[in-house]
Amino acid sequence: MQRLVQLALDLFDPPGAPAAAPSPMAAGLKLNQPQALVDQAPVAPKTIAQRPAAPAVPLPSLLSPAEFRHPQANREVLLGDAVVAYALQRARRRSIGFSVGPDGLSVRAPSWVTLGAVDAALREKSDWILRKLGEARERQQRMEGGRIVWAHGAVLPYLGEPLTVVLDPSHGFAGKGGALVAATEQPSLHIGLPHSASPAQIRDAVQAWLMRDARRHFTERLDHFAPLLGVRWASLRLSSANTRWGSAKADGSIRLNWRLLHYRPAIIDYVVAHELAHLRVMDHSPRFWDTVATVVPDYAQLRSHLRDEPAPLWD
Repeated sequence: MQRLVQLALDLFDPPGAPAAAPSPMAAGLKLNQPQALVDQAPVAPKTIAQRPAAPAVPLPSLLSPAEFRHPQANREVLLGDAVVAYALQRARRRSIGFSVGPDGLSVRAPSWVTLGAVDAALREKSDWILRKLGEARERQQRMEGGRIVWAHGAVLPYLGEPLTVVLDPSHGFAGKGGALVAATEQPSLHIGLPHSASPAQIRDAVQAWLMRDARRHFTERLDHFAPLLGVRWASLRLSSANTRWGSAKADGSIRLNWRLLHYRPAIIDYVVAHELAHLRVMDHSPRFWDTVATVVPDYAQLRSHLRDEPAPLWD
């Protein structure tokens, strides 16, 4: 049975929760790191109590149960009515740890724990695992549905609003490569390419313009928040990473993902403030979140939106 709920993408430790301090050299906001890690001591399978007869299940559901398969799966287990193929890795640790990410379920277990104990631990948390797997699948489907088709008239989000790409072979605009043109309904991005341009050419031209605009926008917001937080940033690099929205190092270097330009300004401000706050607190402890809250009081809502609304696929 497929569950359709949204995947939480923000991978910060929740406010108030204890967090292990990362390396003092770097900290950052990740995109696609597994959503949660649960340590589970080996447990013995429990006796399942007798339950009332369930309503009749449609025959197709019986013939085609839900299936979640990790690309590196080396073991599978039946959780509820779903077949879950997971990636099992033996590790030097005291307990069984499992996480759900974009690829599916990953499990790390000590070498001395039996396979039966691993499966029993997964069954103990089956509701949580299936919910997270359903969220991951639904989120991937939403991302696929939002894939950009690179052609004249393509629409993509820019600062939280739709932006239409217009091919302008006459280069009837001022600026290098492209220019934002305001309109009564919605703005458009004019790109100096012929109508015969390939999808790859259009995509690359739009990306080049967005990256230039991202550097301008991020620099402005870094300069705004740094004095408020009492820190100084030294350099800015743009990232195209699929796993992080941003990162910060103790030497004052900041890295921000240019794809943040898809989101509304308040969300960008949250990520900028988050990374600058790491120049004061290089972990996700309560003190760190208190620091973020001094400049972005509603950071929790903005963080939720960032993880709930995936950026569009470009490839």
